[in-house]
Amino acid sequence: MLQPPLEAFSDKTMSRYSLVVATAKRARQIVNGAKVLIDTKSDKPVTVAMEEILAGKVSFEELGPGTK
Repeated sequence: MLQPPLEAFSDKTMSRYSLVVATAKRARQIVNGAKVLIDTKSDKPVTVAMEEILAGKVSFEELGPGTK
């Protein structure tokens, strides 16, 4: 089971794809040694990244179609 649940992110983004990409990028940063921005009990980079996004410590911009 995913913790936190995807429904908790409904106010952060309309696109699950954008959420997954942002979470993966932040998790990769954490794996590569970036400082964790919140206090958490988890040691899993993906969970930490999701908790950071949910807490508003990490933000991401959704680009329009065709924009890279």
